[in-house]
Amino acid sequence: LGRNDDQVKIRGFRIEPGEIAARLIEHAWVRDAVVVAQQDGAGEKRLVAYVVCAAEAALPDGGALAGALRAHVSAHLPDYMVPSAFVRIAALPLTPNGKLDRQALPAPEDEAYARRSCEPPQGEVEITLAQIWAELLGVERVGRHDHFFELGGHSLLAVQLISRAQKAGLTFSAADLFQAPVLRELASKIHLKRQPSSPQVISVLETGSQPPLFFVPTGLGDCSYVFPLVKEMDVDCPVYALPWPHFDDERPLTLEAIAAKVMLAVREIQPHGPYRFAGYSSGAILAYAIAQHLVNLNEAVSFMAFMDAALPANRRSLLPTQMAREVLLDSMEFLEDDGFRVLERFAANSSIGQLIQKAQQIGAIPQDRDLEGLLLTYEKAAQFQRALDLYEAPSLGIEINQFYVNGPVRSRRARGSIGQEASSPLRGWDRVLRAEAIHAVSVPGDHTTMMNTPENRQVLARCLSIALNNSPDRRRQSQVPPS
Repeated sequence: LGRNDDQVKIRGFRIEPGEIAARLIEHAWVRDAVVVAQQDGAGEKRLVAYVVCAAEAALPDGGALAGALRAHVSAHLPDYMVPSAFVRIAALPLTPNGKLDRQALPAPEDEAYARRSCEPPQGEVEITLAQIWAELLGVERVGRHDHFFELGGHSLLAVQLISRAQKAGLTFSAADLFQAPVLRELASKIHLKRQPSSPQVISVLETGSQPPLFFVPTGLGDCSYVFPLVKEMDVDCPVYALPWPHFDDERPLTLEAIAAKVMLAVREIQPHGPYRFAGYSSGAILAYAIAQHLVNLNEAVSFMAFMDAALPANRRSLLPTQMAREVLLDSMEFLEDDGFRVLERFAANSSIGQLIQKAQQIGAIPQDRDLEGLLLTYEKAAQFQRALDLYEAPSLGIEINQFYVNGPVRSRRARGSIGQEASSPLRGWDRVLRAEAIHAVSVPGDHTTMMNTPENRQVLARCLSIALNNSPDRRRQSQVPPS
């Protein structure tokens, strides 16, 4: 119980702060340390390290200390366990009982972040980028030599960064950000890049000799999973993360209508096939619906990758409020059993807004999170889920690659609408496709950890790369003799 009480969950990862503190104490400059989870200005949790330095150590000033400690931790622990800020204090504050007084820990100041030499941004592009970084990362100032990820950035914030930059007229790919995370270097790439006019399409990789690969958002409209996955992949093609279209509140869309709108963004980038798609969870069903439109237009779909995507067997008739509750519960599957059951019982007689508040009370949603914005997200997700439930997948003359996990099925939706097929490697797609057209590949983890645990994600990325490089269009090209 004590161990569980010390654990924190950040961006889906369960973390032991004591393990991080132990690594910090191994550094010659650190005599004592504690790591805690705090809310940043955007309401997201972040790790903050408080260090008591050894008196005999000759210490650097300002952000150089944070940079050195960050490099030390990064060498021993995965990225999601590296603190965003490192605060130097004279001694750990204690309560009269001798326990850590968390309320007395000071908020991180500007020098607590890993910084390079302090030089202000230059030019309109750098200044605009710096303002966006400061808002997203919750820091007072950003210099032209500062590093996005060393200041606390991660893949979820990368999505927001690219979206805000596009609104400000700055276009760059996610690959640009990962390859040039220093403000000055990223700014130098921006004016050289051409971005699709669809405002929400995110360019993850821009170049390659093969046809593009389009990733479809999940059932919550999230495409942040694409960045860390593609970073581990071996691909020779442009990669894009597709948006959800605008949803009409008064006239709910069918999945076919949603797919038709998304297809417009696809064809703007690639007017003709062969087309290649990948989708995680229920997003894969949207990918299939997009392929349906393209096949009907006599376009070739040469590659489909489904990442643990089950095709529902039974339609369900739920009211919009009921559907929203179901979607929220499914998104809370990371909770321990007791917390999950609390929400299940509470959901029976509550509105979606009340259920969100209850989830916040039990710690499933950060205290500073914008609940109104979250409510809109779940309402849109419920519309999308309703469209999924009404969708009748046709039989298409295509092949799919199903990357499935053997972990337990936690989802109430999967248990109710998929039943025993949830444990089948084919995940119910053999109802609409020939069994031999489904290439099932087992990957480690469960539905969540297959993507957010680095070791599992690396295996998935390797398997996905192999399948992509063996796709029909790639094989045909390899058979063409050189001129």
